[in-house]
Amino acid sequence: MSYDKVKQAKNISVGTKKVTKTVEQGKAVEVFVSKDADPRLTINLVTLCTQKGVPVTYVDSMKMLGKACGIEVGAAVAAVVNE
Repeated sequence: MSYDKVKQAKNISVGTKKVTKTVEQGKAVEVFVSKDADPRLTINLVTLCTQKGVPVTYVDSMKMLGKACGIEVGAAVAAVVNE
């Protein structure tokens, strides 16, 4: 499942601002977006990923994505970073 990719990644970015910056810099390998996140937070990022050719994977839960990232709160978006 997608959560495993996040758990196994050495470098991750969490949060819309950080992930947007990572995508703009061309460092994002894959972006994970929670389906239960507010679309107003994620729509611009998804559009940016499409423009930059970064694959977007949707996951079911902000809570589970946050847990996969190793944080105790929900995460709307996360990215696997290639550094």
